[in-house]
Amino acid sequence: MTVVSMSHAELDRVQVLWDVVAERISVGDAAQLLHLTHRHVFRLLQVYRRRGPVGLVSQKRGKPSNRSYPPTVRTQALALIRANYPDFGPTLAAEKLAERHGLRLGVETVRRWMIADGIWRDRRERLKPVHQPRYRRDCVGELVQIDGSQHWWFEDRGPQCTLLVFIDDATSRLMHLQFVTAESTFDYFAATRSYLQRHGKPVAFYSDKHATFRVNKVGATGGNGMTQFGRALDQLNIDIICANVPQAKGRVERANGTLQDRLVKELRLAGISSLEAGNAFLPGFMEDFNRRFAKVPFNDKDLHRPLAGDDDIDEAFAWKEERTVSQNLTLQYDKMLFILEPTPVTRTLARQRVTIYDYPDGRFAIRHQGLDLPYRTFDKVQQVDQAAIVENKRLGATLAYIAERQKELNMSRSGRAPRRQGQGKSIFKAG
Repeated sequence: MTVVSMSHAELDRVQVLWDVVAERISVGDAAQLLHLTHRHVFRLLQVYRRRGPVGLVSQKRGKPSNRSYPPTVRTQALALIRANYPDFGPTLAAEKLAERHGLRLGVETVRRWMIADGIWRDRRERLKPVHQPRYRRDCVGELVQIDGSQHWWFEDRGPQCTLLVFIDDATSRLMHLQFVTAESTFDYFAATRSYLQRHGKPVAFYSDKHATFRVNKVGATGGNGMTQFGRALDQLNIDIICANVPQAKGRVERANGTLQDRLVKELRLAGISSLEAGNAFLPGFMEDFNRRFAKVPFNDKDLHRPLAGDDDIDEAFAWKEERTVSQNLTLQYDKMLFILEPTPVTRTLARQRVTIYDYPDGRFAIRHQGLDLPYRTFDKVQQVDQAAIVENKRLGATLAYIAERQKELNMSRSGRAPRRQGQGKSIFKAG
């Protein structure tokens, strides 16, 4: 007994031709039913009478297409993709095969080959990651989620800014809110300092992988693997945990969405349009928000620790970088030249490493083994005082030319130094 595999169209042809052979319908009726010409129906009848239903099965079934590429081309293309483009998508891989190797293949052909060979996964086969919920922490202060939300908080009444949000994981209680111009290290220094002075030290902060919290440069060789913010928390015995995905810190992410709705409307009703007025409004808003939405913790114990006597938050929340003193007792930082005063102590520091302390309020300090070193600064970015140009008649023309040239120069600070939105204005105060 032979089993013959046939398509629906072939089964329909068998039934119609059976009726023609039995003289129940004419060839013309069969041509209309099968949407074929009379000549094609006569050919099918000849095959049917000679071989039966098996003769109506397509002879190309199970055989490679006449338009298919040779197996050697497929093998070569997949070998090139595995060697050079394993993480490329089918479209880009097809482009590179044509540009660099002279293999001009269709995108869908490359996609089909890559899927069959396991290099590429079809979009329908990709499963979305599952983010299962986790239980809250038991105690207040055990884990505090932090994040910055950039938004038009004052709508069209004020500038776009960022709201730094500190929320307790155990209770969803807003612990600290602060408007800043951007997410900078100094702004997080100031916000965290206010948090610690009000609540104490939590066990850990939970954040995203923003450059403030995590060293994101691949293969970084300098430093000890910590950011300035991470170093400050380590000095205060506070852990920092970075989430891999936004869903992991869902409490603060959902709070950002709620605040972008409620807080924006409250600021509108209060007529607030500046960061200073907004920060003054936030404590009352937080109290009302927590009264409405905060949860009761599983454990009434508060794990916040008070600041100890040896916790120097001024020293902890300072940007620290090491520099090598030159033979001339000078060192550079952020396009500024620091000139050490020649004293018996500083004269011995040539070619030695010293630490620069850049405080959030703009003060500087240069220290070596805990000793403050006297210095004066020469700032390369300071502009020429236009009042001095008017007062000095002899140098007026020369200084005017210098001032015009300075406008053409790049007067920005270096990219490695901290962003100064959160600093004070005493940046040129001598030590």
